[in-house]
Amino acid sequence: MNKLTYLWEALRESLWFIPMCIVIGAVLLALGLIELEAAVEREQLAEHWPTLFGVGADGSRALLSAIASSMITVAGVTFSITVVALSLASSQYTSRILRNFMRNRSNQAVLGVFVGVFAYCLVVLRTIRGGDQGVFVPGLAVLGALLLAFVAISFLIFFIHHIATSIQATSIIKSAATETLEAIDRLFPTEIGEATAEHVGNAPGARVDLAAQAWITIPAQQSGYIQGIDADALLHVACAQDIIVRMEKEIGEFVIEASPLVSVTGKSPGDETIWELNAAYTIDWRRAVEQDATYGIQQIVDVALKALSPGINDTTTAIICVDFLGMILARLIARHIETPYHSDNGQLRLITRGPTFSNLLSQAFDQIRRNAEGNVAVLIRLLQSLETLTKLTVNVQRHQALRQQAALIIETAERTVPMAYDRMPIQAIRDRIFPLPADESR
Repeated sequence: MNKLTYLWEALRESLWFIPMCIVIGAVLLALGLIELEAAVEREQLAEHWPTLFGVGADGSRALLSAIASSMITVAGVTFSITVVALSLASSQYTSRILRNFMRNRSNQAVLGVFVGVFAYCLVVLRTIRGGDQGVFVPGLAVLGALLLAFVAISFLIFFIHHIATSIQATSIIKSAATETLEAIDRLFPTEIGEATAEHVGNAPGARVDLAAQAWITIPAQQSGYIQGIDADALLHVACAQDIIVRMEKEIGEFVIEASPLVSVTGKSPGDETIWELNAAYTIDWRRAVEQDATYGIQQIVDVALKALSPGINDTTTAIICVDFLGMILARLIARHIETPYHSDNGQLRLITRGPTFSNLLSQAFDQIRRNAEGNVAVLIRLLQSLETLTKLTVNVQRHQALRQQAALIIETAERTVPMAYDRMPIQAIRDRIFPLPADESR
């Protein structure tokens, strides 16, 4: 993903971009209706529809003033409700989900409609004349203000319903999970076959003695989180300069200015090459899910950890998080994660760094397992998710990672759940995941 894509995502997440566009559209609509009024016979409109177009200058001013004042008041109330909802969600769940609230199109559109109707009324109100200055009342524009007021009322009713549902745990977790699934589909679009391994053994890197190479580190030119990496740009630089490029940091990691960002071997890079290598990285002060599925998983894990904290102790929310994490891993378990070695014409050019299925599985379940000690319901749901995942793959490496994670959860349960009765459902799932040989089960 390039810089323009991340700029567009930043605009999407801002609370001002869509409202500003709506305000500009409302102003253009007001100007267009005013100009249209000058092109039609107002007397004929007032004669045929006196109720709609027969309002005088004073009545039009009063109507527009009432709509404008009410709209700016409602806009202020809407903003206050949004801030309160953000505060509640941050304290109850995690501050990392605030980004999903900020980028929610519905919240942005509602705020934009209220402010847009206010701007519309101001523009139309400015053009009304009466008395000694001559009479000009843009009847079409005034009628448009009345219709927009009804539209704004419907948006207010929708906003109250929307904000009440959006702060519920299921809605928040589903939003983060949907965004993570989209990132998985974008990053790992290819499904694996039954015999596909996690890494290709005959990849170009397997035929190159990387340890014997003389690596030159390229420092980062700024500090921050790596939001995205243009691997095609890195490969292009490597081919053009006849070098091998190796990533030292992967997406989602925090890099400090002047610390190693990439390493090259083959020849010493020039200033232009160093600039091109740094330009392939998008670095900012926060993480983004677009190229970082790990961060999407981490958001849901954070909600589960907050739910399991002693101050909240919300087991149901933690179980919901485990369910959605299982859904994400089910999508991921059937996807091929490409080899880190990239070549051009059979020659190794780029060595990337990225997540593996085992790492993502650990990211999803490790912290929850540690914080769910003694919580039978959460431990059972973790094992149930792993049991389901084991049935969705025959890949040896991934099946082994699932069984290893299940063994850790079972060990946690045996160590922290004192009552044998509570351990019975855990032992039943254990027997299904780790079945005994036929001669031992008799």
